[in-house]
This record gives sequence, C-alpha cells and structure tokens, in this order.
Amino acid sequence: MNESRPTALIGIDGGGTSCRFCLLYAGQRFEHRAGSANVSNDLAAAITTLRHGLEILADEAEIDSSALEECTAYLGLAGVMNDDDSRAVAAAMPFRRVTVADDRLSTVEGALGEVEGAVAGIGTGSFIAAKTSEAVRFIGGWGPVFGDEGSGAWLGRRLLSETLLAEDGIVPHSDLSRAVLDEFGGAAGIVAYGRSATPARFALRAPSVVEAAERGDETAVRLMGAGASYIVQSLKALDWASDTRLCLTGGVGPHYRRYLPEDISAAVRSPEGNALDGSLALAARMAGGTA
Repeated sequence: MNESRPTALIGIDGGGTSCRFCLLYAGQRFEHRAGSANVSNDLAAAITTLRHGLEILADEAEIDSSALEECTAYLGLAGVMNDDDSRAVAAAMPFRRVTVADDRLSTVEGALGEVEGAVAGIGTGSFIAAKTSEAVRFIGGWGPVFGDEGSGAWLGRRLLSETLLAEDGIVPHSDLSRAVLDEFGGAAGIVAYGRSATPARFALRAPSVVEAAERGDETAVRLMGAGASYIVQSLKALDWASDTRLCLTGGVGPHYRRYLPEDISAAVRSPEGNALDGSLALAARMAGGTA
C-alpha cells in the first residue's frame, strides 16, 4: 500500500528586489527569501533564483524532490506579461500542479482576503487594483519602460531626471537634487549611471526621496505628490468606492498616505496579509481547499 503524504502547498512572491518562498507541509510553515525574480528583466536568472530557493525550502522541510513534485504551487511573479512567460517558468518548475501568474492577484488576495476594496501595490514596480464581489480590475503593472508610476524604480529614476532638469534651470534645485549632483560628480555621471542601471538599482534611491519629502525637500515632495496623484487617478478610473478599504502595500506604498486627499487617506487600512499569504491562499484553492 502506498504511504499517504500530507497535503503540501507552496506559495511564491517574486518581485524586482527579492523573492519570498513559503511551504506549508505536515502542519508546519517553512519560509525562505532570495534575490530578484523578475521574469521580464531576466527570465533565466528568475528561473535560477526560483529553483535554488525551492531546493533550500525542501532542505529546511527535510523533504525529497519527489515530495516537492506533489506540492500544489502558486507563483506570483513580477514581469509575467503573457502565457508564454507563464509556460516558460512552469516548465522549469518541479511541480505537477502549478499556476504561474503576475504578482498582482496574489497581492490583492493577501491584502484584502474576502472583502471588497482597493490595493495600491507599490514596491520596485507598481499597480492599482479594485476588488468587488463580481471581479478584480487592474491598472498598471506594465513594467519600468512604459509604466510602474509611483514605484521605487520610478521615484529613483525621476529623482535623477529632476536633478538634470534643475541643472538645466528648468526646475529649482533642492538639498536632495544638489546632493545627488555631488554624489555623481555632475550631470555626466548621472547620465553614465542611467545607461546600465536596473529597476532594482533605481529603486535603491526611493528611501532617500521618502525621507527627504518628510523633511519638506521641494524635489522630493514634488515626486511623492506626483506618485500620489497617480494613485488617485487610478482609483477614479477603477470606480473605487470610498466607503470600502484601501490598502497601500509594498515597500513604497504606505509612504504615500500622507500625500493623498483626506477622504482617500481616511479609507486606508492595514492589509490582512502580504502577497506571500495571497499566493498560499490561491494554492489552497487550486488544491480544493484541503489544506
């Protein structure tokens, strides 16, 4: 007689800065964090990160590869833009039952659970979503070239652009823009940096924008205000009802609350969970709710 194995679920939240793994197995929860797993930036690197992270997760749970194959897995990954991306990642994974999608739905699922509302998922990249009993609607998530407004990468890139505009005399300099100019040794240094900087590297500058804005720096306040305006415009386009909750998630999202109109800020609530929790919940649905 074959030995019965416990139902096992795997959830993965892969972003532009880091990738988080979670395994629920035999009543225990095992977690691991690794580097970036953005599919559109570097598919091969993302797959390498995912496979290595799963190996570590299996070691921590003391299960072999055959047990890993039988897990039901949901992978919410930044940069998954179409079915080809999903299939390419799924084919490289060891699971027999797996869904690979972009990270928006898992973020919404983790933040809102069963209730209606909106989510502004703003980390290295960004998207806005509104959930009702009928559907979940999305805005954004188009990546750093054509979108990701308000994101960490967007703030970092815009900071450098604003510094160059100030150097040209189009906008006024501030303490932050002068500090950036000094750091790079002038405008030419900023341009050289921009030729090879990745979204994750641009996003490393976001904390300096957030902190400077809190001190009242004109450049930083202008950037945070522009990001907040994008959130407001997106919520309006999604027909978000202000009597439902708004969750600001990601490393940058919560910092926008102070720049939102009062009626929208008043609707902000802490998320129920994170995107990793959302991935696990979606994996559980795939498994028929048996875990």
